[in-house]
Amino acid sequence: MSAADIPLYKRLVEEAKKEADFPVYFGFECEWSPRHRSWFKDELLGRYGADYLVFGSHWFPLNGEFKYIASVTEKRLLRTYIDFTIEGMKSGIYKFLAHPDLFLSGIHSIDADCLACADALIDAANDLGMPLEINGYGLIKSKVQRDYGEDYQYPVAAFWKRAAQKDARIICNADAHQIEQVLAGVQNGIEYAEELGISVLDAAEALGFAHA
Repeated sequence: MSAADIPLYKRLVEEAKKEADFPVYFGFECEWSPRHRSWFKDELLGRYGADYLVFGSHWFPLNGEFKYIASVTEKRLLRTYIDFTIEGMKSGIYKFLAHPDLFLSGIHSIDADCLACADALIDAANDLGMPLEINGYGLIKSKVQRDYGEDYQYPVAAFWKRAAQKDARIICNADAHQIEQVLAGVQNGIEYAEELGISVLDAAEALGFAHA
């Protein structure tokens, strides 16, 4: 979505609010960019009145360019991504962190260094009281081979077991890339958590939204 599309998006949300028999909220999933923080706050949250921003940390700066984390296979780069993501989490503009395990998508051997990165992200979320999202959309994506066998790109069980052990605030959600898959994605995420023995929070309550 470009900035020029925001008025149309807002109008469609307002129309949906009138027709739906459940609460509809106006929000955006955004990357983190220090130089755009004021724009996120003043324009999206201020001028346009967004109810919330979701932190989707897909890209991080590296050697003067931006690199897509899901394509990273070199573990030495993970800490740079984690530090950048934590910086965004601390900005105070996001309601929750989407697919926090995305940094493990391209990693085939999840070792102690990977788990240390997971710990840093989970600890930061706990310090901030920020919910972490099990993203059910990942459950319909193609799988990858890891050293312990076939697995989802995300969610990554090793990450979520760690998060549960640390009493992280965990919610289930799904991307809207395929509209017809959203509700199924959320339900799949809930079932995935149940299979791992992980307790999840009611997303609306965790984010301070009403059910009706």
